[in-house]
This record gives sequence, structure tokens and C-alpha cells, in this order.
Amino acid sequence: MLATPRPIDLPPSAHDRVYRGLRTRIMLGQIAPGAPLTLRGIGREFDVSMTPAREAVQRLVAEGALSMSNSGRVQTPELSQERIEELAALRALIEVELASRALPRAHIALIDRLQTINGAIADVVSNRDAVGYIRTNLEFHRTLYLRAQAPAMLAMAETVWLQLGPTMRALYGRLRRTEAPQYHRLIIAALKAGDEPSLRLAVRSDVTQGLKMLAG
Repeated sequence: MLATPRPIDLPPSAHDRVYRGLRTRIMLGQIAPGAPLTLRGIGREFDVSMTPAREAVQRLVAEGALSMSNSGRVQTPELSQERIEELAALRALIEVELASRALPRAHIALIDRLQTINGAIADVVSNRDAVGYIRTNLEFHRTLYLRAQAPAMLAMAETVWLQLGPTMRALYGRLRRTEAPQYHRLIIAALKAGDEPSLRLAVRSDVTQGLKMLAG
């Protein structure tokens, strides 16, 4: 009997490399709201031809991370107050459910990891590092939600984070904050206690009240 050949790990395609690179930059707020992007500029940055740059942009437009005018002008979206509130409501619906599903699998090692990440958030807040804040804040949430073992739901949450990234950066830049948000501590306390109602309330407060404070 012939042995089954082992699959070969192929390097990512040029399109996928551009897509992932741009997606990360947008989600972390490294590109400002309304910033124009050109296929030529993207191609130069990632050392690719126009075709993979165009394919990556089209994919990000479909996800709501970029907008494209009828003339073909590409930019990161500038969100209205109503749109921010809509995305905050989506976060509350999806992320509360993810946290609830994660609770039965919230072992001590996970809670310790969340406390470590929250300490890092306090450091970047004190340094007024907006991109660092967004990165560590999303790491906190993603670390918890991975325990929900609900990949489709997590993918939906990440699409919302992607649409909010540039606006979060702009809003955070206006905020005079020196302490990390209190809601993460409440999330951790609820996980330790195995208290689902308190966990749902803490997550809902974190993703709605925190954004309202930023946008207010």
C-alpha cells in the first residue's frame, strides 16, 4: 500500500499577503479614517503587481473595511455617529454570546493570560499609544472568545472590529485617558466567579459604554 503524501505548506499568495497585511493595518487603526489608498501605492508597499493589489482591495471593500467610489477612488470609511452606534450594538450582540459560550471553558490559565494582557493595556494607555491600545484590547477579547469554539461567530466579530479600526484610532487620539478601562477587570472577576449574568453585563458594558465614551 502506497503511503499518502504529506501536504506541502505553500507560501501565501501575493493577493493573500497583501490582503492580510492591509487588513491588520486597518483593524489596528494604523490607517486614518478617510485616508486614500491607490493600487500603485499598495503594489509598491507590498512589492506586488496591480492584480493582487486590486484583488486584496476588492476583498476588503466587500468586508466594509474600505470603500470605493463610482470613479474607483479607494479609502478607509469615515463612520457617522449612527454607524458607530450600529456597530457597537452588533458588538454587544455577538461578543456577549461569545463570552457566554467561553465561560464553561475559562480555566485558570486563561484567566491568568487575560490578567497579563490587561496589565499590558494599562501600560499602553499610560504611554498614550493608540495603536498599541487597539492591538492589546483586541487581543484581550480574542483570547477570551477563542474559548467559545464558535469560529463563524468570531469571524463576524472580527469583521466589526475591522470596520471600526480607523475610527477607533481617531477617537482614541482625542481622549485624555490615563487608566485602562474598568470593564476588563469586571470581565475577569466574573470569569473567576463563574458568574454568567455578570459576565454578560461586563462584556456588554465594555463594548458599548466604552465606545460611547470614546465617541462622546
